[in-house]
Amino acid sequence: MPVKIPSTLPARATLESENIFVMGHKRAQAQDIRPMRVAILNLMPTKIETETQLLRLLGNSPLQVEITLLQTATYQPKNTNKDHLLAHYRTWEKVKNEKFDGLIITGAPIEHLAFEEVEYWDELTTIMDWAETNVYSSLYVCWGAQAALYHRYQIPKYPLPQKVFGVFEHKVLARNEKLLRGFDDIFMAPHSRYTEVSATDIRKIHDLRLLAVSEEAGVYLAISHNGRHVFVTGHSEYDPLTLKGEYDRDVNQGKPINVPKNYYPKDDPSRPPQVRWRSHANLLYANWLNYYVYQVTPYNIKNIPNMSPDSIS
Repeated sequence: MPVKIPSTLPARATLESENIFVMGHKRAQAQDIRPMRVAILNLMPTKIETETQLLRLLGNSPLQVEITLLQTATYQPKNTNKDHLLAHYRTWEKVKNEKFDGLIITGAPIEHLAFEEVEYWDELTTIMDWAETNVYSSLYVCWGAQAALYHRYQIPKYPLPQKVFGVFEHKVLARNEKLLRGFDDIFMAPHSRYTEVSATDIRKIHDLRLLAVSEEAGVYLAISHNGRHVFVTGHSEYDPLTLKGEYDRDVNQGKPINVPKNYYPKDDPSRPPQVRWRSHANLLYANWLNYYVYQVTPYNIKNIPNMSPDSIS
């Protein structure tokens, strides 16, 4: 799939070097099709790394996708160059009158805070509410998934005795769900978090369906019954060296951290890590784009139906 991004975005050179099909504005306009409009609300401090990871996955289907990068207005990132943000990111106020086929809300390393204590919580919930009438399908990642489950269904997050950190086996629970088409019965996915949501809490909600779990890492995938909300508690988008970077950072800062499980051969951090989740990650995002965005979103994007909580059957 040609993913439409600005030629000045740092991710472009990385993706082109990996043979990912990226497209500039002029070439995209020459194609007689309507691209899928996907907004990415990037809450991660490592914005360039995260946008590259997500664009890599969004560039692996036959569909053309036009990307809009969003940042919060109520919190100014400290780890990303301001010129990069000014050149490539917009705030919700700038797009609130627009419609999008898809929205991705990333995680954020703020699990130690209660949701209401997060500096941009009010803005985030406003965006999630806005998406009910302006976005056809939303995909929430890690803390973003926990935040959406809490806001939409009052499902709490629970602190863990130690960080869930590594690459874990997951079991498919709903073979007939389109999001899981092509999945192996057991698949691998990375996690990196200090909190979790409960499968018991999710099963109590009539509007939710639990799709995949891990004996070690807990809940991984859930979806609303209308397919308009997809919750991913792990990090399938991670690069081969992302967990290594997190581990090395904490070791160098003297923080207590376990070696990420099932990541290094024989759990030996002196050896190069092995990637065992790439095929699953590509399939997850391709299925979401195809079955929950492209196949069902209105051709006239202005006709996206209202899916506010009051209208959910």
